[in-house]
Amino acid sequence: MEKCKHLSLAELFTSKMLQTVRTNLLTRLLRNPRICRHITATAESNTTGTEKSDSLPGDETHLDEFTKEFLKNRIEMSPFQKILLGAGSSIAALIDPRRHDMIAALGETTGEPTLRNIFHTMELTAEGQRILKQKPRINTHTVDMNHLRSLGENTLGRVYVKFLDDNKVTPDSRMEVRFIADPMLAYVMTRYRECHDLVHTVLGMPTNMLGEVAVKWVEALNNGLPMCYGGAIFGAMRLRPKQRKEYVSRYLPWALKNGKKMQPLMPVFWEERWEQDIGELRKELNITILEL
Repeated sequence: MEKCKHLSLAELFTSKMLQTVRTNLLTRLLRNPRICRHITATAESNTTGTEKSDSLPGDETHLDEFTKEFLKNRIEMSPFQKILLGAGSSIAALIDPRRHDMIAALGETTGEPTLRNIFHTMELTAEGQRILKQKPRINTHTVDMNHLRSLGENTLGRVYVKFLDDNKVTPDSRMEVRFIADPMLAYVMTRYRECHDLVHTVLGMPTNMLGEVAVKWVEALNNGLPMCYGGAIFGAMRLRPKQRKEYVSRYLPWALKNGKKMQPLMPVFWEERWEQDIGELRKELNITILEL
């Protein structure tokens, strides 16, 4: 009974917070219809290099498709609102890890400093630079899944689409980024979400609880996002006794070893590598597979 009460309070808190933020946005839009053409500067005074100016040009025809879509969905927040949403979403996500909306909100309200680091890491490689310039998306509208099914058995594309089919998941299920001010950082977060299943694929990890916790540890050590550390730590606490034994003896040591030694995954232009042999890709990224 006490658990249900806490769940109700957490959900009520976050629901009210989201409703307040949306109401504030609608009010501002009614007062100034052109506000969607502006980008708010990030809260920190030290910029990342992603902000070229405090606002976008009035002519939106020069914006790329991702930025146009993002500006339509973005919800502007004050620092105080962001703190409240972060606190509420963390409570709700801890109580019910299936609340993907709360996990997404938590990631956006706590991850901006790390997203800047990821952005700079991507800038260091030619592959990462192309991703940031082109802003590719991974979903069933942008990726020809039937073509991937026609590729060779051991190619990244074939193994990826087999992973989707076997686990009955789709790349279309990722939530849109809404609470990050900087469009470039919003794209980096979007990229992280849309590549999550590819990380599962190259790591050879299923989508069960053990697999998800292991992947979260690898991602946490590889990209540093706070939400990944949170998912790894609190996800492990929800494992059953038998799973916990397997986790401590095999999955955790494997995840920690791979997370520390492997190459950064965010600068990998997966779409350019569909036909690459997945064994060669794993060797290039310094990934060791856990025998399941």
